[in-house]
Amino acid sequence: MEYAIQHYENFPVASILLPRRLRYPIRIIYAFARQADDFADEGNDMPDARLAKLDRFRAELDGIERREPSELPLFRDLAEVIQAHRLPIQYFRDLLDAFSQDVVKTRYANFGEVMDYCRRSANPIGRLLLHLYRKTDARQLALADGICSALQIINFLQDIAIDYRKGRIYLPQDELAQYGITEQQLARGAADGPWWPFMRFQIERARKLLQAGAPLGQQLHGRIGLEMRLIIMGGERILKKLHDVQGDVFHARPVLKLSDWPYMLYRAMRAR
Repeated sequence: MEYAIQHYENFPVASILLPRRLRYPIRIIYAFARQADDFADEGNDMPDARLAKLDRFRAELDGIERREPSELPLFRDLAEVIQAHRLPIQYFRDLLDAFSQDVVKTRYANFGEVMDYCRRSANPIGRLLLHLYRKTDARQLALADGICSALQIINFLQDIAIDYRKGRIYLPQDELAQYGITEQQLARGAADGPWWPFMRFQIERARKLLQAGAPLGQQLHGRIGLEMRLIIMGGERILKKLHDVQGDVFHARPVLKLSDWPYMLYRAMRAR
């Protein structure tokens, strides 16, 4: 797949744990999401050019819906996956809406706005996975939403400094004000004063959200369930690392390392 762009990720995607029949469609979904995300984030394009690229992807989705052939390899493959697995196209449109929002929106007034972004930036991936697994009752979809929103928020906490350099703050503005944290403090990369109490609140809320979705790991059986539990363990591991550095992501951005995976796999297997 020449269109696939490699990125470092904290959480497994299309890993060898999954049944072989699921690895290809997950790789295609991931390639779509990564390339669209890059339109919003990477390179030196002006906002209008970024939005135009995302609109091209929207037009390609419309073509898939009309069963029209595409000139792009990615969308030929995506059309095959969508049709074979009866995946809702709306989830792909939701992802594009979130990436377009990244181009034009740089501040979030409150946690409700952040969660609305997560609903479109992260939750569609979990829902698409459940459709591939053929596990789509309302309760399972809700649990997946909790996990995916939590993982998105954890990523925001990891990337506070990175996002700020891009001109974005995903931390709720009202909560920053409540703790007396200014944008100047973010610009300085200062983890002093009220920073740790603020981050501790963010970490604990993300942990509760992740734990609320965790029963999905027991409801899914076999290797699919193991993969889901491993994803959850990855989120928990990052939260622990955030806590261990007292939220100082400016000087010690927490990431998963090779040494973390045996522990996570052990925990995931025992959590059956």
